[in-house]
Amino acid sequence: MRYTDQFGYDVTVSSQQAVVHWNAAVNAFLAHGKETAVHLEQALELAPDFAMAHATRGIFCLLMGRSELVATAKDCLSTTQKISKTADLTEREKALMGALADWLDGWPSHAAERLDRVLTSAPRDALIVKLVHAIRFVLGDSKGMRASIDSVFGAYDSKHPSYGYILGCRAFALEETGDYRDAELLGRKGLQHATDDAWGLHAVAHVHDMTGRADEGITWLEHRPEGWAHCNNFGYHVWWHLALMYLERGEIDKVLSLYDEEIRRDRTDDFRDISNATSLLSRLEIEGVNVGARWEELALLSDKRAEDGCNVFADLHYLLALLNGGRRMGAERLLGDLQSRSRQTGDIARISAKAGVPVGLGLEQYRKGNYASAFHMLSSARDELPTIGGSHAQRDVFERITIDAALRAGFAEDAERVLKDRTRKRGAVDHFAEQRFETCEKMRSASKIMLDERLRAAHA
Repeated sequence: MRYTDQFGYDVTVSSQQAVVHWNAAVNAFLAHGKETAVHLEQALELAPDFAMAHATRGIFCLLMGRSELVATAKDCLSTTQKISKTADLTEREKALMGALADWLDGWPSHAAERLDRVLTSAPRDALIVKLVHAIRFVLGDSKGMRASIDSVFGAYDSKHPSYGYILGCRAFALEETGDYRDAELLGRKGLQHATDDAWGLHAVAHVHDMTGRADEGITWLEHRPEGWAHCNNFGYHVWWHLALMYLERGEIDKVLSLYDEEIRRDRTDDFRDISNATSLLSRLEIEGVNVGARWEELALLSDKRAEDGCNVFADLHYLLALLNGGRRMGAERLLGDLQSRSRQTGDIARISAKAGVPVGLGLEQYRKGNYASAFHMLSSARDELPTIGGSHAQRDVFERITIDAALRAGFAEDAERVLKDRTRKRGAVDHFAEQRFETCEKMRSASKIMLDERLRAAHA
């Protein structure tokens, strides 16, 4: 049977009540709500023949970046394919099934392209818009993220049930492509239409971070606790943003308090939660802060994930935990898996080869104190680093480590070059850069003094 979803498009399903739960699941997904899985399972219980729900569940599993969920995603694809043999699926439903197959074949980029194509005939499907947005985010494809949302944006107005969420997605795409002013305006506007749009809320926080406005960012988040109270583990990420802003202000006790009480409150092994924690601890240590035994918990969890092989962004953050938590064998296993994967085919193989392996080896050398080697390896992959996925703010931990390695190796000019490029991309000089520019100048001055012939002792 065919019923109509909240966006006005047909879905092939045997139960109209299942569509009610399906709409609720989509809305929760758009809001990064913890009820997403609950509503999705209710829809599938009412309608086991709901091909679109099965395919979407499979893509959700792959977005989680957990090796054990790949089998679940394969089951979802198998179920959807069986349903398609007897049901007359719509083009949207076929596209979602095809996208799931693309990703399972190793090509999430093809999945995003396939879903973008179906948006030409179904531009008001906010679920597919968000899925493309999420997949391209995993691939670090900010230009593709922006192009996708721009291609459908004209189909949305304030009467669309997901208008606020679409504004939030576009705000984030604008921020990641450097259009900070419009990103902030659009993010704020989106929250007027969807007060629970945590993605749009965090897009504005990104703007504050990238433009060096920590005070405004703290006010923005602390005055809107309801904006992410409903969230799944994405809520920990918003707390992470708040911690970054306090770090920018040098309020270390507040940063550590947020880490213990909010960011690692539940101590999960979700790669997004691990990345929040490892990147924050790394930033603190670069600033000379003793973080105590906090690495040990992260290293223990990451050791069990060392060979997941689902997401290079996740791998590199697991590696940070393993190296800093003293899990040498786990780090070796992870690096070996990265190198093995780099010789295969698919998007993850390409990303592993061009970014994962050199960055991973650079992090290892940095931990060993071989700063010159670390800098050369890390800097060799800087242009490819966006492909690991995540945002500019998340990947900035690797920029900071690269700069710190250069300074520790005595490469003042190289450090300054990376600092200038980082500042150009961010749009402002933050406290981290300010201090390192000063260090570069001091190193240059010291070098001039050492080379000054007039200051050398005269031979007898």
